[in-house]
Amino acid sequence: MNAQAMDPQQYELQLEQKCQALTEAFAHYNPPALEVFPSAPAHYRMRCEFRVWHDGDDLYYCMFDNVAKEKVRTDQFLPASELINRMMPALLDELRPNRALRHKLFQVDFLSTLSGEILVSLLYHRQLDDQWLTEARALKARLGEHFKVDIIGRARKQKFVLDRDFVVESLNVGDKTLHYKQVENSFTQPNAGVAVKMLEWALDATRQSSGDLLELYCGNGNFSIALAPNFGKVLATELAKPSVEAAQYNIQINKVANLDIIRMSAEEFTEAMKGEKRFNRLGDIDLQSYQCNTIFVDPPRAGLDDETVKLVQGYENILYISCNPDTLNDNLKVLSETHDVVRFALFDQFPYTHHTEAGVMLKRR
Repeated sequence: MNAQAMDPQQYELQLEQKCQALTEAFAHYNPPALEVFPSAPAHYRMRCEFRVWHDGDDLYYCMFDNVAKEKVRTDQFLPASELINRMMPALLDELRPNRALRHKLFQVDFLSTLSGEILVSLLYHRQLDDQWLTEARALKARLGEHFKVDIIGRARKQKFVLDRDFVVESLNVGDKTLHYKQVENSFTQPNAGVAVKMLEWALDATRQSSGDLLELYCGNGNFSIALAPNFGKVLATELAKPSVEAAQYNIQINKVANLDIIRMSAEEFTEAMKGEKRFNRLGDIDLQSYQCNTIFVDPPRAGLDDETVKLVQGYENILYISCNPDTLNDNLKVLSETHDVVRFALFDQFPYTHHTEAGVMLKRR
């Protein structure tokens, strides 16, 4: 990231350029007018990671400037949440005089929430021992006087968790407050403010839905939990075990009764739906009992593979959120043969970068 480009006064201009580029890239699909959901121009990232630089008795965070090709001392970071910015100096003040905690520390990761919780992960180029654990517990107690904080220590083949390796986020979505367990090193939406707008847009796009919903790549249940009230039943799939466990936790704390999540990749689910292969992980879930005429996908940057595109094409309504408009464009070349784009949105998850998050709603002709 280029620190010089992060100027809040230039944010609207950068967003306008993204909107123009996205509109031009998808013009041949004849979509409706682009719906634009901006970010806050500062303090929007809920998670950040920093390298740690040792300079004699001093210790400070640094990042790499991709334009200047050099490390940049980072005492505060404009994109990071206000909570992370408050924690950054407080943590270093504790680490500098403490050899047991600073010795061969090379990276600090922060995961914060709008609800006031923060998780600090300390990464080392050495093995951690009982002395480290004792000092880390004392550190947590001191920081705990001012922060709702948990601490993790990581080294090669080691992970020391002081109480919890997750935070619980609370998001005000429409007229509801939704709670999400977010696990360290698992995917979560980095920009919580824009994440709320994405959920509200998806809710609005599916408000008049009938039947059931199928979601692929559900992560910790972020969208499926929010969308559940719009459908009779929801079936969601996710491959990563920590995300599936977090999703089950989130189903319970949000009291969602009509949602089932199965640990299965999109490719495996395609095989199961075609009857090509049986999976014990389905348990007693009867795929044929679902009347899904809407499918929701939020795939990784590679987009949907060819077989999954064919599966998705079989549904009347397709809701597609993409972190990579290029692969979304590729997938739409096939999906547009049978479906029309009826909603088109830009979510600015990553201000001051070229990255754009897009959303489309398609209906079968």
